[in-house]
Amino acid sequence: MKLILGSGSPRRLELLGTLGITPDDVRPPDIDETPGKGELPRPYCARISREKVVAVQSDIDDIVLCADTTVALGRRIMGKPRDAGEAAQFLLAMSGRRHRVITALAVKRGERIWERDVVTTVQMKRLSDLEINAYLATDDWQGKAGAYGIQGPAGAFLPWIQGSYSAVMGLPVAETAALLSAAGYPVWRET
Repeated sequence: MKLILGSGSPRRLELLGTLGITPDDVRPPDIDETPGKGELPRPYCARISREKVVAVQSDIDDIVLCADTTVALGRRIMGKPRDAGEAAQFLLAMSGRRHRVITALAVKRGERIWERDVVTTVQMKRLSDLEINAYLATDDWQGKAGAYGIQGPAGAFLPWIQGSYSAVMGLPVAETAALLSAAGYPVWRET
């Protein structure tokens, strides 16, 4: 049995490491992550994590772990911004408001798939033009849903969260451990 992490995210690898787990292989799947017309954030996120786990090539006994993180402002999906202009639009839209960060997990072993999603509510402070421009200049927004990572400089913009900090980073640790255990992975083994 091998554990395969279906993600190229260094944050997910780091969070898996907090459980003392090092995957045997890392295989980021290449799928189309375009939301469907009228698709809502939570079902979208669950669909993407499921499509990712199915797309990862694995043997029958391998365990594959995939996740997807989406930022939702109401019904609007705020994925990874295409450029600094779109990142600025996302930050302005969330400025002074609460939004949801949804991380969906999918674990596959053979034909069986276990799924779970975690929703965290995040408050962003009202941002000044200076703060937005200085943050955009860090390039920390690149490749991040909603144009920010809570563990980076944008953490200074987030005075309050309700839910899982690790889920906002991209991998809810408690739920990941539970799904891996359900799939037969020995999360809590003696060394």
